[in-house]
Amino acid sequence: MIGYALAFAFGCVSLALALNLWRLVRGPSATDRILALDTMTINAIALIILFGVMEGSDTYFEAAVLLAMVGFIGTVAFCKFLLRGDIVE
Repeated sequence: MIGYALAFAFGCVSLALALNLWRLVRGPSATDRILALDTMTINAIALIILFGVMEGSDTYFEAAVLLAMVGFIGTVAFCKFLLRGDIVE
């Protein structure tokens, strides 16, 4: 039963990742592209966690936490660049 749930979850998250890629490519503004990239990071974290559940390994959860931290810093840096035109003051 868990196999069917994991397969369904992989399909849903993969579809969401593909739709975010479409928004990243087609986004009319830079803000849309930043939000799409941030959401793609969240979807990648979900895929890593699903793979960790499927494999039964704790290492994937640590990798997901690291990706979450890097994704947050990247989103903040992109937004700061859009607002001020410079990342480091």
